[in-house]
Amino acid sequence: MILSEIRPSKGSIKKPKRIGRGPGSGHGKTSGRGMNGQGSRSGFSLPPGFEGGQMPLQRRLPKRGFTNIFKREWQIVNLSNLDKIFESGAIIDKKALKEVNLIKDIEKPVKILSKGETKKAFTVKVEGFSKSAMNAITASGGKVEKI
Repeated sequence: MILSEIRPSKGSIKKPKRIGRGPGSGHGKTSGRGMNGQGSRSGFSLPPGFEGGQMPLQRRLPKRGFTNIFKREWQIVNLSNLDKIFESGAIIDKKALKEVNLIKDIEKPVKILSKGETKKAFTVKVEGFSKSAMNAITASGGKVEKI
């Protein structure tokens, strides 16, 4: 096989529709735009969702719900993950969690939840803890520091 001899499979490439090239082309005269009206003019465009003057769907439907712009998006880390990855005596902060890919963004707040157990004693420095996670860390001999 020579690279210059490679051709697309038969029927996979279709010639483009050449509009406005005379009556013999099958797309002459009005070029598929119909006779008169807004759509036949050059430069014609409509805003998305326009329904010909009818009230558009997005305005007919009722407004629902509320979006709180001050919502805090927590990044969740479970105790079982900390126990698997970190050694006893480790200091766990956002940078350490980011290095082992337990969180995605250092800017967002982190919360430790008590899913799983921990037998290791480590110091955890993040924004939030559940009460049970806090108790589990201190019970295993670790320290909890809220930022």
